[in-house]
Amino acid sequence: MANGSEVVRGFPHLDTIRSAVTALYRRLSADGVQRFASSVSPADVAFSPDDDLYLGTQRVARALVSHLRLPDARMIVGFREMEHAASVELTAGPEYFIELNSRFRTHRRDIGAALAHEITHVLLHRLGLSFPGTRDNEILTDTVTTYLGAGWLLLDAFREDALTSQKLGYLTPEEFGYVLAGRAMVFGEDPSAWFTSPQGYRAYTAGRTEALRDARQPPLTSAGRVGRLRYAGRRRQALAGDRAGAGPKDAYAFEQGPGGLRVSFPCTTCHQRIRVPVSGRVRARCGLCRTVLECDT
Repeated sequence: MANGSEVVRGFPHLDTIRSAVTALYRRLSADGVQRFASSVSPADVAFSPDDDLYLGTQRVARALVSHLRLPDARMIVGFREMEHAASVELTAGPEYFIELNSRFRTHRRDIGAALAHEITHVLLHRLGLSFPGTRDNEILTDTVTTYLGAGWLLLDAFREDALTSQKLGYLTPEEFGYVLAGRAMVFGEDPSAWFTSPQGYRAYTAGRTEALRDARQPPLTSAGRVGRLRYAGRRRQALAGDRAGAGPKDAYAFEQGPGGLRVSFPCTTCHQRIRVPVSGRVRARCGLCRTVLECDT
């Protein structure tokens, strides 16, 4: 939780974020992810000025438990002075103990954001899905929270002015926007109306630009003219046996296979790599998320 300190910006964790989306699809399957096609409603996680602190917090926790499809999980939430925004005690259940930073007693509008992250920890614990190391595991948690429809709360908690700043979660604001935009493209959502934070909305638009760039990389037919020309040049190199015929990092790469030259590239939805023959126009179907991609190889 940044509170008055400098907020890291940009996209320093994209590799881990993409790996997290792939891991989520592998664990839940495409059908499992589709069960989260609707994001949590702003009305379900809003705090009224007249709400009792504890009753309101329990109401929001129940809404998030329901959204994340944890029917057996009962959250017991308390408040105390602590360095981080929140913490959760992960046990076998059915009760889980969440502690929120005491500042949320007065900053109630962000209680939903803090709870969303911690309750996703419970979901991942039950799914047996984790990454090694605290940093990568927290990035996984933020990514899954956002991709399953509750992480827009974390981005909306990002606020800055001339003197102070606040950000919840481990992703940068733009990275939250990137994951949120990727989700929006899959499910046809427009989350822009949910933002109360102007800074959060601007970070979403920056993240959306990066997500759209993913969807316009060769060998996709949606790639721009400059990218297509570079791709054609590198394809010629690869056909000539030149190992330099590879695209940018994490984009396309050529490889020789038993049937001739192939190109591999990341799926625009789940980021798993897809391999297809270099044979002109083809329609590639991702075996993990079932996205169909129009390609010109």
